[in-house]
Amino acid sequence: MALRSLFLDFNSYFASVEQQERPELRGRPVIVTPVEAETTGAIAVSREAKILGVRRGMRVAEARRVCRSLAVILARPELYVDYHHRLVAAVDAVAPVEEVLSIDEMACALPHGTATRERARALGLAIKHSIASRVGPHVRCSIGVAPNAFLAKAACEMQKPDGLVILESEELPAALHALELSAFTGIGRRVEARLRRAGIHTVEQLCRTPREHLRKIWGSVEGERIHDLLHGGEARRGPTHKSLISHSHVLAPAERTEEFALAVLHRLLQKAATRLRRERLLARSLGLFIEHARSGGHSAELVFRETQDTLEFTAALRRLWEQRPRSSTPPLMVGVSLLDLLPEEGHTPSLFRTETDARHERLGAAMDQLNARYGKNTVYFGAAHTGRDSAPMRIAFNYIPQPGE
Repeated sequence: MALRSLFLDFNSYFASVEQQERPELRGRPVIVTPVEAETTGAIAVSREAKILGVRRGMRVAEARRVCRSLAVILARPELYVDYHHRLVAAVDAVAPVEEVLSIDEMACALPHGTATRERARALGLAIKHSIASRVGPHVRCSIGVAPNAFLAKAACEMQKPDGLVILESEELPAALHALELSAFTGIGRRVEARLRRAGIHTVEQLCRTPREHLRKIWGSVEGERIHDLLHGGEARRGPTHKSLISHSHVLAPAERTEEFALAVLHRLLQKAATRLRRERLLARSLGLFIEHARSGGHSAELVFRETQDTLEFTAALRRLWEQRPRSSTPPLMVGVSLLDLLPEEGHTPSLFRTETDARHERLGAAMDQLNARYGKNTVYFGAAHTGRDSAPMRIAFNYIPQPGE
């Protein structure tokens, strides 16, 4: 089987962008955090900090104990999104970007004539050169090349940072045997536990397991798909559908009041509603989550007719907020989710749709256009006023925010 896929994973992405932007951080151990608090966790760790024992998710206070020379940097999501688009352009100038999987991962289909190891290696080196010259030499990536994207992503994990690994069909599956089960997309903690219960503890054992047996372990055709991918085959997934849009925010110490938490929830809700309309979806329920110090979390959900209307979502949020159990401890984190989504295309409007509904739709569209043109918070509903500058842009694994969110 020919080499078909090239996968890129940018190393310590947020931290390396900061090092590219700020020369004084180069060569230093760096972590990036979502808020300025000793109790928050690192969302990105530079190579220098990893070598000294700092890990992603480690609390700031612990990371400082591990590394006294640590630089702690507050995240700048708008900057990382800007760099993302520049990096996509730099890669696309060499090999067409087929799919952007996250802020720091993308896949390319190998152009015709690059299916040999030598040509694939030359292409990988050309991509690295394009990134260094167009974006900067301190934003590095690991590249994997293989017969399919599943294996190309695994190849990325085999040499970090700044690696370039090529897996040809004649090397498979033996070249994978040294990897951990968790190195492969689709094998999370639950699936790994299921494999271990079935007596499969290594990748070598996984690769030797018959296709039919993997189907039984997975309980679906996904097991057969994984078998085929491990052996270099091309197995396509069926179409997937987004199931929810959610936003959450860890409240800074000065924000930990009931009044401020509610304002932040309205800010999060308005962000989620804007995303919903941009992605041409409707929601049929709203979820609320609140976590309090020492007294745990509370979650609730309210179902309604499918809509994109921020004002209807706002009314649902107020109902859920009023029904929440009261706590004697301050709120630490809040979140909202728009759930049970369905595509706008092909949707039949309700027979009970009113002129008020139509006005709300026009209002939402007008607000989205103004905020897209003039920046976030140009216009917003007043319930979010106190929290309008809180809950800044966040970058989720599979969602890249639009500038100004």
